[in-house]
Amino acid sequence: MQKNYDVLIIGAGIIGLNTAHQLARRSKLKIAVLEKGRAVGEGSSGASSAICRHLYSHDEMICMARDGINLYRHWSDYLGLSNPRAGFQNTGVLWLGSERHIWEASTAQRLQKLGIPAEIIDADELSRRFPAINPSRSTPDFESGETPDGAPAEAHLFEPSGGYMDPQYAMEDLLGQVIAAGVDVLFETEVQQLIIEGDQVRGAIDQHQQRYSAATTLCATGPWTTNILQKLGIDGQWPLVPTRIQILYIDRPPELTGPIPVCADLASGIYFRPQNQQLIVGSTLPEDDLEAVPNPDDFNRQADDEFTMYKMHALHHRLPGLPYRGKIGSYAGLYTVNRADMHPILGPTPVDGLHIAAGFSGHGFKIAPAVGGLLARSLTGEAQADDTQVPIDFFSWNRVPLALDVKSVLA
Repeated sequence: MQKNYDVLIIGAGIIGLNTAHQLARRSKLKIAVLEKGRAVGEGSSGASSAICRHLYSHDEMICMARDGINLYRHWSDYLGLSNPRAGFQNTGVLWLGSERHIWEASTAQRLQKLGIPAEIIDADELSRRFPAINPSRSTPDFESGETPDGAPAEAHLFEPSGGYMDPQYAMEDLLGQVIAAGVDVLFETEVQQLIIEGDQVRGAIDQHQQRYSAATTLCATGPWTTNILQKLGIDGQWPLVPTRIQILYIDRPPELTGPIPVCADLASGIYFRPQNQQLIVGSTLPEDDLEAVPNPDDFNRQADDEFTMYKMHALHHRLPGLPYRGKIGSYAGLYTVNRADMHPILGPTPVDGLHIAAGFSGHGFKIAPAVGGLLARSLTGEAQADDTQVPIDFFSWNRVPLALDVKSVLA
């Protein structure tokens, strides 16, 4: 028996669910979401650090971040849900200065011109606002293990409107709302093949040989995307590589007083943020984004000992009041890294009927509501007042790879 839909979305991560929600809030299309996992959060989105920052290389990405984060900041209104589980944590985002990374007023002005609050603060102001953070411009010595004091950096960039979300709660909120809107969300439903009629994709077939017919199929499958594209022979243009990303977490001790924002410490090669009474720590270094994973269903889901040692040393340098005690926990997730230009591919593919939203390279969570709006407007022709105005062509399959100074998750 065949089930018939207007739009079929493969993948119930943060991108697939936001797209389903954006379609449902502006159309009467019959929509299904097929998810191979048993519940939301089993793929890349569940392991996301869900940091909401604005600074990017290209203005279009800054605007996507601005517009996606704005919907997180107004999460209840966006969902039409009076009591959501998730809520935007407006800690701000602090980009720490160093000898190698000098933040200038022009950087803040660039953000301000795009409607994003930003300021340059000095070491005294940093210490007043965030007393737990060491304003030193020095880099910790990873060979000797020393943490030099060093002179304070003269300038740090602060985004007051940044912060983070709980990714699991956000997906659970979205799931409830799209189901309430009449979207069919089917778990433990793995697409085995696409339905091909002539030279067009017209749906998918799952592991039980159930057929799902649709005029439009959206591939929002994260690290499994290349597997689908290979079946159509269109996997060669964009290198979408499943990449292992390691994360540490520790309990926050009482010795760390005062607020702690989301911090990007480029000199030490880490970022960190609070999470209730814990701290989450990850890497900002390009060399930590190179571990390709051949099988997204089978990879090491804990951090390596060497990674843990280096990142904890860097964290102690930046948070000198952090005591050397307590358990260090870890996990690992997957980015789908577009190694051509670190930016996602959105919209139609060369095969009629198949659309794509993949290759987010670690940027996906913060821009997901804006991405959902872009895709929904493209498919329906209907706009919402809170849609981003960034053209979808900026992310198109047929674009020339974007120019970047450094290919990393901070691109």
